[in-house]
Amino acid sequence: MTQLLLARYGLSDDSLLCIDSKESTLKSGQADGVQPRTLEVFKTLGISDEIENEACQMWQFAFWNTSMDTSKTIERKSVVPNVVPPARFRYEATLHQGRIERIMETDLLRYSKRGVQRDTKLLHVQIDEEDPEFPVLAEIETRGVRSVIRTKHLVGADGAHSTVRKCMGLTLEGQSLDHIWGVVDMVVDTNFPDIRRRCAIHAPAGSVMVIPRERIVTGEYLTRLYVQVPGLAKPENDVTPEGSSLELSVEDARIRRGQVTLEEILKQASDAFKPYYLRPKKASIDWWAAYQIGQRVSPEFIARDSAGVPRVFIVGDACHTHSPKAGQGMNVSMMDSYNLAWKLAYHIHGLSPASAEQGKPDPLLDTYHLERHANAQQLIDFDRKFSTIFSGQLDTDESGMSHTQFVETFNTGNGFTSGCGVEYAENMIVVREPSDGSASPVHGDDYLSGILRPGRRLLNVKLRRHADGRHRDIQDDLASNGRFRVLILTSDDLLNAQGVSARALHDVATLLGSFPAEVIEQIVVHPQLPSDFDWETIPTCVKEQAEMRFYNGQDLEDAYTIYGVDPGQGALVVVRPDGYVGMVAQLGNVNRVKEYLGGCVRSI
Repeated sequence: MTQLLLARYGLSDDSLLCIDSKESTLKSGQADGVQPRTLEVFKTLGISDEIENEACQMWQFAFWNTSMDTSKTIERKSVVPNVVPPARFRYEATLHQGRIERIMETDLLRYSKRGVQRDTKLLHVQIDEEDPEFPVLAEIETRGVRSVIRTKHLVGADGAHSTVRKCMGLTLEGQSLDHIWGVVDMVVDTNFPDIRRRCAIHAPAGSVMVIPRERIVTGEYLTRLYVQVPGLAKPENDVTPEGSSLELSVEDARIRRGQVTLEEILKQASDAFKPYYLRPKKASIDWWAAYQIGQRVSPEFIARDSAGVPRVFIVGDACHTHSPKAGQGMNVSMMDSYNLAWKLAYHIHGLSPASAEQGKPDPLLDTYHLERHANAQQLIDFDRKFSTIFSGQLDTDESGMSHTQFVETFNTGNGFTSGCGVEYAENMIVVREPSDGSASPVHGDDYLSGILRPGRRLLNVKLRRHADGRHRDIQDDLASNGRFRVLILTSDDLLNAQGVSARALHDVATLLGSFPAEVIEQIVVHPQLPSDFDWETIPTCVKEQAEMRFYNGQDLEDAYTIYGVDPGQGALVVVRPDGYVGMVAQLGNVNRVKEYLGGCVRSI
């Protein structure tokens, strides 16, 4: 994801190298769930079609628990939507990670002749300021041949055992719990009625999570099972025993994890599904593994040189680890890169205000840690709670958790796990309170449902384009090409040449001329107007600068109500290159837009 984005943002093979120790994309196992927000991002990259068409779509989540009727053993307690908040994609897609890698790598080759340099290991990395312009020194080995590279910046996307993190003296802090789980991908033979729904099963024999998977070449469908392994796990011991070290506890868990067998996982799953039968079809095991639950996060995602310039970044599992059951690993990791890449590209291309000063810190790069570390900590906290209650029995004196509370925990966390409820705290590129004391044009606080909020993504709405009448999603104007957008929600005075809307449109058009060309785009939306109009009756700058980004915002869906904006007042919204709202201002307050953009993009 990091390489694909940076290549799209204009870094050539001469200045961009991505290495991977593996010889090819994954053939089996690892991550499989693509959350709604990640699908939205893939859509902005133009690479979502295969995932939309070929992945299994999980629309519902079924909760099964121990039945009071002993003849049933387990029974379905409830079925809820798998994705709760509004989103362009109302489902979670499951597709093998290797296929997702291949989709991304195929697209990468449109921008890079070399693509990923595989079968290449990173041996060591250090900051060596003998060459202050290229102070990062990396030693790599490709099929036995060693070489040394100097670079301005390095991104470590090298997993939980990250060489980059260790070489930079960064740590993962947290805890590995004693819950041991097995995971298996297979074609199942079963009479369990919800095998094609995502399921959480709390049975007398233990806990199981069912993840339906995509159709394979045989025409059959894979299913992933997460199975709690009894006997080896210690669900009641969620903390490191007093007087023992974390290292000993982790090593003990590793030994016990290594004792888990495929046969044991399958037997445990079969016992948990009773009275229903469940078995693999002949020779249908695709992959299996055993793991322990662990939640850890690095206190720092950035390593700096002596001048304080961010030089080395860690993303994904290199800076946070957690259990796979909330479906977050691949998604949160790619969103780390999605947050970092545009900021790094602005710094490298000299587009950020501070980047013009060679060898000086760039505050824009600092926002990567500020935003993604807080997000990772949220993930760790949610995963610890979710994993602990999932690993215990429900509706028992020991668990302290009822079925209803378990479902509520899922629903409450769904805004976060879907990626749709992620919110970045206020910083230089998330500005909530205007410095001039002006009032916000946004009314309401149901931000998960789309009310505009700096630090949250712009929710997708369907609009009708004036130029050709096409029905279009606003997120399709947020292509991942590194551009800021000024979204102008005009008021119902648009046809008044002396009105606030006309003045705002002229002022924004003039303002954008003071920044580098093609770095900032306009999107113009209007409410229902008192009469029909054509290009001659609205400001000429709309056709000149936003002809194919000029929409009716109330004809299909009511963008004004969804975004919490009064159509009689309108609003100005700056959307960052990653689709997150940076600031919102009153329609007539173009100076606030100027102030905000001036802190993100250098003037010309």
